[in-house]
Amino acid sequence: MAQLTRRSAKLLEPISAAVSATRHLTTSSTSPITVETSLPFTGHKIDPPSRSVETTPQELLTFFRDMALMRRMEIAADSLYKAKLIRGFCHLYDGQEAVSVGMEAAITKKDCIITAYRDHCIFLGRGGTLFETFAELMGRKDGCSKGKGGSMHFYKKDSGFYGGHGIVGAQVPLGIGLSFAQKYKKDENVTFAMYGDGAANQGQLFEALNMAALWDLPAILVCENNHYGMGTAEWRSAKSPSYFKRGDYAPGLKVDGMDALAVKQACKFAKEHALKNGPIILEMDTYRYHGHSMSDPGSTYRTRDEISGVRQERDPIERIRKLIISHDLATEKELKDTEKEVRKEVDEAIAKAKESPLPDASELFTNVHVKGFGVEAFGADRKELRAVLP
Repeated sequence: MAQLTRRSAKLLEPISAAVSATRHLTTSSTSPITVETSLPFTGHKIDPPSRSVETTPQELLTFFRDMALMRRMEIAADSLYKAKLIRGFCHLYDGQEAVSVGMEAAITKKDCIITAYRDHCIFLGRGGTLFETFAELMGRKDGCSKGKGGSMHFYKKDSGFYGGHGIVGAQVPLGIGLSFAQKYKKDENVTFAMYGDGAANQGQLFEALNMAALWDLPAILVCENNHYGMGTAEWRSAKSPSYFKRGDYAPGLKVDGMDALAVKQACKFAKEHALKNGPIILEMDTYRYHGHSMSDPGSTYRTRDEISGVRQERDPIERIRKLIISHDLATEKELKDTEKEVRKEVDEAIAKAKESPLPDASELFTNVHVKGFGVEAFGADRKELRAVLP
């Protein structure tokens, strides 16, 4: 009987090898797959795009890997914060990864992105490295902002990422400024100015949108609606929580922000619209698993059942996992192996970041004053000259 089993197994080997080879051939292929979004888009003063999204095996596997990497990075940041290796403010993005990967799939690095303080994964999506991320989080000189920005002030100008801002809503007028520069230079790119539902009532947002609409600027205002501004539910802080309609005269689109393919479709649609017609608002219906920041347990204003319910029904990584398996692009084991690789990458980046030195004390004086003017630094009484800055 054992011999028969072994013989059967040998006979099946070429078949399983052929199936595996066929699947891997399909996986590396760029042949299109059409997928329908989980929910329809809802438009305000605009006809929404089609629910049918074209993707490829390669893109789906990239989505899975990128989101798994972001998720693992944020979980590791949680542990580092609790170990007091990350200090100060720290806002985690786990749960919202589909917004970043979907947006990046629809645009180029010549398009600009500016966001608030929940910025680690946006930086990674723009081409930042794990090493730069963890070095910055731990205040080391090899961080993306030389260890001086910390969690809230990531930056990567060469890829069109302009931060990382700590003042609620203040990044939106800056984003409109970026879109003004793009239109002035006629470079056919757009700016995504991102903010949360907690910032959606800010007056400066509406002032900036008004200017963008007057001048038909290529600006896309992205409201990442995770339903809680700090610990306040949207229905308690906004009379009208339909943020995609808040632009009044500006068109808007409500998007399932837990569906990477829906985000991709919406961002592609929004970019085409903004280049021709001016600003548009995208409301990404998403959810954060952690609290607002590391000082917030995240369970005093919402139930654990609510959080676990979203994880089970809408998790962005699990949605892509199911798509990959249903199209026979990879096995469950292969996806588990990818997650193990990601975990190893994160661990190696943390170990390397821990070895990075702290910034030199002289860094206190850089990026503050324009160089070459011989600026003098005095003591408190202004009698003693302490230093002449370069």
